[in-house]
Amino acid sequence: MEKNNIYASWDPDVAKRFKSWQLRTIVVSMIGYAIYYFVRKNFSLAMPGLTAQYGISNTSFGIVIGIGSLIYGFSRFANGFIVDKFSARTIMAIGLLLCALSNFAFGWGVNISAWITGVSEGPDLINMLILVMGITIVLNQAFQGVGYPPCARLLPCWIHPSELATKMSIWNTSHSIGAGAAVIACGYIMGSMGTDLSNNPEIINRVAANLKLDPSTAEGMNQILQYARHWDAWQWCFWIPAVIAVFGAAWLYFGLRDDPQSVGLPELPGTKTGKSTASGAKNPSHGRFLKVMVWTNRWIWTLCIANVFVYVMRMGILDWGPKFLTESRGMSIEAAAWSVAVFEFFAIVGTIAAGWATDHIFNGKAHRMCLVCMAAAAIFMTLFILFPNMPVVGSIALLAGAGFFIYGPQALIGIGSANQATKEAAATANGLAGIFGYVGSFLSAIGVGIIADTYGWNTVFYLIIGVGILGAVTFATMWLAPRDGYARSQAFYASEAKNVAEAEENIAINGD
Repeated sequence: MEKNNIYASWDPDVAKRFKSWQLRTIVVSMIGYAIYYFVRKNFSLAMPGLTAQYGISNTSFGIVIGIGSLIYGFSRFANGFIVDKFSARTIMAIGLLLCALSNFAFGWGVNISAWITGVSEGPDLINMLILVMGITIVLNQAFQGVGYPPCARLLPCWIHPSELATKMSIWNTSHSIGAGAAVIACGYIMGSMGTDLSNNPEIINRVAANLKLDPSTAEGMNQILQYARHWDAWQWCFWIPAVIAVFGAAWLYFGLRDDPQSVGLPELPGTKTGKSTASGAKNPSHGRFLKVMVWTNRWIWTLCIANVFVYVMRMGILDWGPKFLTESRGMSIEAAAWSVAVFEFFAIVGTIAAGWATDHIFNGKAHRMCLVCMAAAAIFMTLFILFPNMPVVGSIALLAGAGFFIYGPQALIGIGSANQATKEAAATANGLAGIFGYVGSFLSAIGVGIIADTYGWNTVFYLIIGVGILGAVTFATMWLAPRDGYARSQAFYASEAKNVAEAEENIAINGD
């Protein structure tokens, strides 16, 4: 069905009301998911303050972050099952509220640690604080995994498959918007709040020892005073976002609705799964539906495998690009930092452009646009390696070009999974794809470091180019795949209904 005729059979007032609710759902969920990042990315801004005050090492932070990332991936996967069965808006609101509670707990982590240990300073307090920090961050990451699956479930109910890529790509920028806003807000908190203890010699000495700075130098003392003037500011990096998250949970609960039928609107044309909504109707179990639409759906598994390649390439460029630029290309830290900023900006633009092209050039077939994006990203990385002596601006431009294309598949795989699994199993399919994505992220984190130390940086980027080509080939195997799985779903329900009817007929003829 052409997207211009989606609402042609509806009364104009119904169509107008539907579009209003559609926009409301996109905006409310977009803002709500951005708020999830306020109680997720705040930790990175608080870490320097925690190190300055308590001497917590990067190793301790790394262990906590690593474990938390794994917990997050499995939480997204598990919550995909839950969201497909229950109210998405309620689960999303509860998840954000639980994130707020874990952030409040982290802010009071020192108080909790002092209460448990009975001491207000020293190694026992710090060790307990690290344990409390680990528990609260892991819990927060588990609750963070509740954020995306409801959106993967809600949006396909309100957006037609022919428009899903364009509108959900715009929605997908909530990641960058939320992370950027959180970093700016928490940066302001760390630089303006807390208690000024810069006149306390004991505090000066403690910060100097924890950060291994020399207070006899002007540079060292300036860094020490920065933390001494804002003592305990890190706590507000958790408390203020937590308050915002509480209001965000209410915003989600009262602003969202699970589907059009819940507000008296019709189901989107062309998105009927074949499931009977009649009172007393016997529908097959959700487990059997998932088996057909997800577990034995070759297109879902192809997207999952492709997601490994997408994340290896994306995280390889994003996480290691600046380090490569400083160590291999001799670029300054400031210039490398700007390369990350430009990369992210082009990523946002690229995500939206990829969504638009999917709907307007490839008729909603996200896998075809993913093929183009992966091939283009590999080309940009090849040019990046082939011209090592180009000016700094040229290197940044090529990385930005790779960023423009690599973020498209990152968003479109979720969209394609939702379409192939239909709105009835979108969250489960996205959860499964997410697991594969975080496997790719893990492989990138471990593999790039080892390869760079053993074989050098050029080998790393040759490998990234190879991964991009493998990703493009994987997407190419989907070229003839349908846009969505609604025909497959209808065939499943029709087959199940026929089987039930035949069974009942046999019982009627032959008896029990």
